[in-house]
Amino acid sequence: MLTHSPAFSGFSVNDLDAARRFYEETLGLRTSDMEMDGLCRLELGGGGYVLVYAKADHTPATFTVLNFPVPDVEKAVDELASRGVRFERYENPPTDEKGIARAGGPLIAWFTDPAGNVFSVLEQG
Repeated sequence: MLTHSPAFSGFSVNDLDAARRFYEETLGLRTSDMEMDGLCRLELGGGGYVLVYAKADHTPATFTVLNFPVPDVEKAVDELASRGVRFERYENPPTDEKGIARAGGPLIAWFTDPAGNVFSVLEQG
């Protein structure tokens, strides 16, 4: 029954307008309105999307909610940092001064949206 369903994911934010501005102006993504107030679609490559919804008692997830595969993490980090994105620094896995984890897998760097949700850029060739 569900094998042909075009499933999608979703996550909450505490301020939909601030999140939307960040997604559009800082990340360069598109959003679109939904029929109900307090909801928007965060448009992704390949025709997919993520439902983003306002939640008054929002608590950011403690895990990565959205990964963006990129051909060059170093370049993506530099470009996003020039737009004001601040990359997270972690001890485990260790990240360098740019916030890039370089050991034990593909290069990856994490950042948060205005609501504290964790996103990443992940190198895929």
